[in-house]
Amino acid sequence: MTTSYIDYFSFLDKAAIVTEEDNLKPGQIPNPWRLNTVHRVEELKSVIRMGPIGASGILLITAYAQQGTFSLQQAKTMNRHLTKSFQIPAGSMSVFTTVSMLSTIILYDRFLIKIAKNFTGLERGITFLHRMGVGFLISILATLVAGFIEIKRKHVAIVHGLLDKPHTMVPISFLWLIPQYSLHGVAEAFMSIGHMEFFYDQAPESMRSTAMALFWVAISIGNYVSTLLVTLVHKFSAKPDGSNWLPDNNLNRGRLEYFYWLITILQVVNLVYYLWCAKIYTYKPVQVHHSKEVNSPVKEELQLSSKSLVDA
Repeated sequence: MTTSYIDYFSFLDKAAIVTEEDNLKPGQIPNPWRLNTVHRVEELKSVIRMGPIGASGILLITAYAQQGTFSLQQAKTMNRHLTKSFQIPAGSMSVFTTVSMLSTIILYDRFLIKIAKNFTGLERGITFLHRMGVGFLISILATLVAGFIEIKRKHVAIVHGLLDKPHTMVPISFLWLIPQYSLHGVAEAFMSIGHMEFFYDQAPESMRSTAMALFWVAISIGNYVSTLLVTLVHKFSAKPDGSNWLPDNNLNRGRLEYFYWLITILQVVNLVYYLWCAKIYTYKPVQVHHSKEVNSPVKEELQLSSKSLVDA
């Protein structure tokens, strides 16, 4: 498989044009910062082309990151006892995310792909772009649900007079948090795996390791965006008395549900952005080398196929 010519980002083609300034002598190796091969230029174009869709996964990681911060704080205030003598540590709540993610992967690979193939005719069942889209939708639902669960938790705290007792257990079961943890796990199974498949499949063969590095870069940026978002919320939601949506000492007095719904709104905007990117995205051209046998039904040795999202 080789990289075919891409007819956009044409300004980068100048990097493969020999000029008088290069002053190349026979057998001389050119300076790669001034002159490069067409193949390398096309590889760079392919990586740039994946950027917008790759960046759309950042906000899902931002939403996912809340499980280790504010969802953890919620769990600490709730009744986590399974028996009178045993309670689940708050830090172990992520097991529900892991279980739901693994269960979704198994169900998807064993059943959903076979069902989807009957409708789409695709070997994967659905394209990785469709898979990412499903993940975005479920992640939006996860943060939306998380906001309502926080309202329920605070209502119980108010009923029992615990609003100003942040270190006292609120008599509400930790099981209320399972939906948001589980939905994040399902979203991860669809989005992150689809995201990874997208980078691996659409990158040139010689740059697949670079593309996978970009996948992890997107995850890193998502966590940094989470920190930035918390900082901005602290700043712009602060009141004269020092309170804000995300208080450090008393979650019962905060507005964590507003924060969850802010992430929900941002994810909705991100979904619209993603759908636009997916709509205009064109799959990379693939060169398929066929057999040269005389009896081969394929007459052309080289066939170029350019798939689009609509065709898929």
